[in-house]
Amino acid sequence: MGKKILFILSVLFACCGVSGQNTLIKGVVTDSLTGEALPYASLLLKGTSVGTITNETGKFSLSTSARSEILEVSYLGYDTKDIKIVSGKTNDLKIQLVPTGIALNEVIVKPKKERYSKKENPAVIFVRKVIEARNENDPHNHDYFQYDRYERMVFAMNDYKPKAKKDGKPGKFDFLSDFVDTLEIGTTILPISEKEKIETVFFRKDPESEKRIVKGNKSAGVDEVFSRDGIQQFLNEAFKEVDIFKNNIPLFLQRFVSPLSTIGPNFYKYYLLDTLEVNGKKSVDLGFVPFNSESFGFTGHLYVALDSTFFVNKVILNVPKDINLNFVSQMTIEQTFQRTSNNTRVITKDDIRVNFKLSEKSKGMYAQRLNIYSNYAFGKPEGEYAQIFEESAPILTLEDTYRRSDSYWAENRPESARKKNPNSVEKLMTKLRSVPVFYITEKVVSTLVSGYIPTNKNPEKNKFDLGPMNSTINGNAIEGARFRIGGGTTPVFNKNWFFEGYAAYGTRDKKMKYDALVEYSFNDRKDFRLEFPIHSLRFEYMYDINKLGQNYMYTSKDNIMLAIKRQKDTRATYLRKAELTYTREYYNGISYGAVVRNTREYATPYAVFDRIGSDGYITSVGSYDMTALELKFRYGKDEKFYQTRTQRVPITYDALIFNLTHVMAKKGLLGADYNYQRTDIGIQKRFWFSAFGYVDLITKAGKVWTKVPYPLLILPNANLTYTIQPEAYTNMNAIEFINDEYMSWDITYYMNGNLFNRIPLLKKLKWREVFCFRGLWGHLTDKNNPAKNGDGLFVFPKNSYTMGKAPYMEVSAGIENIFKFLRLDYVWRLNYRNHPGIQTKGVRCTMRLSF
Repeated sequence: MGKKILFILSVLFACCGVSGQNTLIKGVVTDSLTGEALPYASLLLKGTSVGTITNETGKFSLSTSARSEILEVSYLGYDTKDIKIVSGKTNDLKIQLVPTGIALNEVIVKPKKERYSKKENPAVIFVRKVIEARNENDPHNHDYFQYDRYERMVFAMNDYKPKAKKDGKPGKFDFLSDFVDTLEIGTTILPISEKEKIETVFFRKDPESEKRIVKGNKSAGVDEVFSRDGIQQFLNEAFKEVDIFKNNIPLFLQRFVSPLSTIGPNFYKYYLLDTLEVNGKKSVDLGFVPFNSESFGFTGHLYVALDSTFFVNKVILNVPKDINLNFVSQMTIEQTFQRTSNNTRVITKDDIRVNFKLSEKSKGMYAQRLNIYSNYAFGKPEGEYAQIFEESAPILTLEDTYRRSDSYWAENRPESARKKNPNSVEKLMTKLRSVPVFYITEKVVSTLVSGYIPTNKNPEKNKFDLGPMNSTINGNAIEGARFRIGGGTTPVFNKNWFFEGYAAYGTRDKKMKYDALVEYSFNDRKDFRLEFPIHSLRFEYMYDINKLGQNYMYTSKDNIMLAIKRQKDTRATYLRKAELTYTREYYNGISYGAVVRNTREYATPYAVFDRIGSDGYITSVGSYDMTALELKFRYGKDEKFYQTRTQRVPITYDALIFNLTHVMAKKGLLGADYNYQRTDIGIQKRFWFSAFGYVDLITKAGKVWTKVPYPLLILPNANLTYTIQPEAYTNMNAIEFINDEYMSWDITYYMNGNLFNRIPLLKKLKWREVFCFRGLWGHLTDKNNPAKNGDGLFVFPKNSYTMGKAPYMEVSAGIENIFKFLRLDYVWRLNYRNHPGIQTKGVRCTMRLSF
């Protein structure tokens, strides 16, 4: 018994002895300039497999009995650093990492925790000189220049480590380990989407023009459920090429203040840090950090030539951790520049690396967009490209662009863009689709995204799609439950001829509605009938319900999400319409069209047509006929949108949009019951206020010049749903106001969290403020007022009014980015509050994911 006790005591003593030899390593990892914590940095004891990562505040703690004297610290965009530790002791470390590729020589000034001052600050004086010289070396100063650009974009599961099944049996997705790649810092990723593009870019100064010839383009990945060109448009905007020599940098559909902005000294703190060598050239390390870490700016380093030219050799940008930007947990942008023999600044590399996370605890996604630039030339294009600026399209695609061989990519892919794992995402997708559960899931998601169900599994053989599925079931006060089925042909059926239609039935009115469309496109279509640029002739014949004073401008009228209304939408007629439409769009943003339209509109018990005779007697009219010509003109240069099968969803509203339409009809011509002349004009634009958010402005005006009954007058667009609809009045009833001339405005200010970011309890929620002011000035002239000149006009429906001298106005204050997708507005109606049956205030909502 004594021996057992002695043995147990010996074991306990040995364990205590081992425990006493444990090494505790703790501390924080920060940026060498800004002191900003670096979350999820990797720490590894050299010669062992023992390691950890920093938390979201850059802190870490590691206890180990492993014997190692060197702690290796690595982080994306920074040099790996070795730290000596003392075994068996507590090591409390403050580790500062230096951006990648920098060789330090001598220290000039280091930022301290003293009060920062712009006055007589040498760093501020220095950066002002850099800002003044930023345009001197600009390649756009040349009459012509061209270059080759290689782009590679990768999306991957971050920190991916395959897990074996507990029972030891093989899993359906064991093959994923064959596609794992490793980053330079040692993190393993699983690429799930990959895009590559090779193009030549041409620039002309006067008249200014830029053309691109895409020579190679390939993509594969889980994002194939989206439109290929549409997702490319979105990525081009979200990961836009960064130009630090501009005042604002568009990125993630936001606007960041450039460190070389003219307002930079008032937005950033600058520090002269070190003299060093960048690519063998003596440079000054100019560090910067925003005064307000929550604003849309960067932390980082500018490496400026140590001579009188103030030439920027390199820049590294990081996103501050506290910034009000969704899903982005860490981002590094690295750009390098060279000076050519003619003293021109040319960019050689633009590398953006981002870690995306839905929540702080998730591993998230890794994304990289790498641009490599080469073969710069500064003369007028010659040879086969001599006439490149005569082309109308800004982007030209060679015939074999999407069918390049593996050998082509191997020969033309830059060395710095080559992966460590040669297995492609294309091979990964082939294997994934061989697993039934993935294949079915992909098809379901594809249907939800597009709204259509293909009738053939093979996209190259699919000639007809059923849909849109979100319009299959709907409801309203007149039709009751509405059931609809429809579909249309695809470019596989024919690249020029398209046929679409639907049939719908209401359980309450027991009427069948239908629509049939045939369109001939003068341009071959690749994916969709409506893809840009349209040049087509279309005939459509339709019979359906017509909701007066309700125009769904950004969604389908049958969308099931609009079925819930704040009041009954009974102000409706039935409309039979036949129209022939010609549309022509150009790459310069100009488009025009002409529509010959024949309609017959039928009265309902909810919208009666009581005609006033010359003797004052009223006669009920069942319908009226019109044949009119509509002429349309539109200008929308540099407009960016995501193309779907049935509509174009704007990606940004930066472009100036101008619309002009005129409708005319002659009484008696082709059955028209009235003379009709109507003109409408509209302008739309987004205005950025740098770090202080942006304003969307939509303004319109119009006039009906002739005497016509109320269905042909101006009926303001009322929003009867609980959703937020642009260009619609939230607290106005349908045909509450009737005018024959009007001017309207819709002003929305998105503050990007500038107020909430300053409130400690709110800034962690990353809510953003939205304020809106919309209104309509309207007037009804005597010729169209039944109370003053009723002969031939229809009696206005009950609770319809003419507008007084004051315009209709409503304001709203809202919060967006709730749970990163929800926006809630509280809306007030400011005037005309004594009308019966109106809503003077209320809550409205919409859902939208944004960065």
